[in-house]
Amino acid sequence: MTFDYDLFVIGGGSGGVRAGRVAAANGAKVALAEEFRMGGTCVIRGCVPKKLMVFASGYSEMFDDARAYGWDVESGAFNWPRFRGKLDAELERLEGIYRKLLNGSDVEIFDARATIKDAHTVTLSTGQDITAKHILVATGGRPVVPDMPGAELGITSNEIFNLETMPKSILIVGGGYIASEFAGILNGLGVQVTQFYRGAQILRGFDDEARGLVAEGMRAKGVDLHLGTNVVEMRAATEDDLKGIDGGTLMDGGKPAPMPGKAAGHGIWVKATNGNEQVYDQVMFATGRAPNTDGMGLENVGVTLGRKGEIIVDEYSQTKVPSIYAIGDVTDRIQLTPVAIREGMAFVETVFKGNPTAVDHELIPSAVFTQPELGTIGLTEELAAENGPIEVYCSSFKPMNHSFAGRDDRVLMKLIVCADTRKVLGCHIVSDHAGELIQLAGIAVKMGATKEDFDRTVAVHPTMAEELVTMKEPVRAA
Repeated sequence: MTFDYDLFVIGGGSGGVRAGRVAAANGAKVALAEEFRMGGTCVIRGCVPKKLMVFASGYSEMFDDARAYGWDVESGAFNWPRFRGKLDAELERLEGIYRKLLNGSDVEIFDARATIKDAHTVTLSTGQDITAKHILVATGGRPVVPDMPGAELGITSNEIFNLETMPKSILIVGGGYIASEFAGILNGLGVQVTQFYRGAQILRGFDDEARGLVAEGMRAKGVDLHLGTNVVEMRAATEDDLKGIDGGTLMDGGKPAPMPGKAAGHGIWVKATNGNEQVYDQVMFATGRAPNTDGMGLENVGVTLGRKGEIIVDEYSQTKVPSIYAIGDVTDRIQLTPVAIREGMAFVETVFKGNPTAVDHELIPSAVFTQPELGTIGLTEELAAENGPIEVYCSSFKPMNHSFAGRDDRVLMKLIVCADTRKVLGCHIVSDHAGELIQLAGIAVKMGATKEDFDRTVAVHPTMAEELVTMKEPVRAA
């Protein structure tokens, strides 16, 4: 059978674009469809704009630090329209680069939604049917809004970058990395931030000691974090709601609740599970993500979907339909951009180079750009202890730069070591630039370094990271 293309990629995010480009470079005839903007979640509404906002929010503390170090500077107000203009321009530039790379690789681009008609055919929203020997689904994921009264009044991480004005107050619902990152970002930009999380501690799944220090640091910086708390209902606030708060009749912990900003009309009235009522300019939901598989026709052609709608694939990213593959967040394996790119590269090795390559999903370093920042690789202390015996090496201290400036920020450097093999099973860092540090520490952990390998490495002094090679005695064992 003759096909229009050797490969048709659905989705213009990092994984899909990389797979399409590399397949084309290996002689395949490739097309790619993207219904929104090239770059996907990471470039357009995720990693890149979020990290730029992290940078912007960090300046709020730098003025005080500069004065402590002898500089004569004055704090200024954050100008959201000015920043957003530069942010939009940067995202347009990056999208242009993605398109240029695809065009330069002779990948044909279709700016349309694509659904799957059969094992070798996709249908575009323009009505056109296109055939391909292989189909790669790389449609990513989307934020999930909870099913509750008034939820439609809230926004998600998709909309946060497009706000016309910065709210004076915001409630962030959720305790994962997206919720916690934006709590720190908006707090740093001068927004009055409240965060609700229904669990006992934010950042579930990360090392308990590390996430505890992150939560402590967030509160110290001004985030009003409420654990064991969720939203019962919400609605558009009325003038009476605002008067009630002004009069102190709505209570929070026995004190009159603070008067929020009223930039967005009368704001949003929220009732919490603890009985508190409050009005916020804005409510943001960061309560999970779902794979983008709705209405794609996958089930009709025999592709198996999981409970959350994720595409079930084997170790080579192949679905139950031999001609259809899937990579990235749509498979709900590990939702990280570099992982999607690795999966795309492995797909090309398997399908177009005749070299079956399974993706290595073990020991992947990652960072959470909270304030303070968290970097991690390997097992948490809790998971490692389940298979013990282990030794825990840990140091928490005030770093030199913050101590001199009079800040109370603390750093955590932590190694989890197998007591039998001496191999470092996990490394967890809470500090400025923890993401940069864990990238380097991750190399050693991935290579199987032992605690003694760390010990033999001479410290770089004075640095925060030298603690990773100077901790001689375990603080506890399990």
